[in-house]
Amino acid sequence: MYPRLSDLFKDLLGIELPFPIYSFGAMVAVAVLAATWLTARELDRRYRAGEIGPVRVREKDERGRVRTRQASPASLIGTMTLVAVGFGFVGAKIFHILENLDTFALDPLGMIFSTGGFTFYGGLIFGALGVIWYARKKGVPVPVLADAAAPGLMLAYGIGRIGCHLAGDGDWGIAANLAAKPDWLPMWLWAESYPKAIIGPPSQPVYPTPLYEFAMAAVLFGVLWALRKHRYRPGWLFSLYLIFNGLERFLIEQIRVNNRFDLLGLSVTQAEVIAVLLIAVGLVGLIRFWHRTEPAAVPTAEARAG
Repeated sequence: MYPRLSDLFKDLLGIELPFPIYSFGAMVAVAVLAATWLTARELDRRYRAGEIGPVRVREKDERGRVRTRQASPASLIGTMTLVAVGFGFVGAKIFHILENLDTFALDPLGMIFSTGGFTFYGGLIFGALGVIWYARKKGVPVPVLADAAAPGLMLAYGIGRIGCHLAGDGDWGIAANLAAKPDWLPMWLWAESYPKAIIGPPSQPVYPTPLYEFAMAAVLFGVLWALRKHRYRPGWLFSLYLIFNGLERFLIEQIRVNNRFDLLGLSVTQAEVIAVLLIAVGLVGLIRFWHRTEPAAVPTAEARAG
């Protein structure tokens, strides 16, 4: 594995960069760009179809005067992304601390300012809260925005897991049962030793769960993308995303190394608890939004232009 992509460039191409490029950060950046582009594309489609109304944006003309015009909500996606990333990193760090309170007590400042140690669900929850706040402020319907973002969020999660795999940040599985490996499956898909892991390699080969999560996320992204033109009420697709996300994470937790705690007599992980809650919320959402809608009453972009 290559925690730093700059080391990969050096080994493969003989190019030594003057600064390090960390694998996890690079893949998170790719994930954010992918989710941003897909969400903007979907918002534009819904705007042209009249499923979502315009927003007011301020811009300067050639003389430097500030003017206000109506535009697709996709014009706000850049700021939304910054809000989501900012809130998300804070939430991811907070949830990681809550999951590792014993380590935090030994070195609070070290854990707070560490470049590692982030929990996906903390980032998802806090990032979502930040975007909801900004969308309401700008008058963007949150359920429609959530549906537009759902496929991109699923794909971004999988891309981010590739970053975890390259960095070897501890998001791997339990010790792999080498005797049970099917003959047709490559060893790198069954067991990985992570020799260059940033937190120290495992004592024995483990299941490369980040690769499994990427594969599942890619498939689920395809399903969500295929269903994006559904005729159910806004919020239905995002509810399905919550169920997919929760199921995927709950299943992978069964072969993944993570801190466990007792809850109602059960030994669980933080991710398992949140996954179950996401599934429950998603099921409620599917029931609530399970009504087909009539064609949108919002004037289409062509009608507004006319």
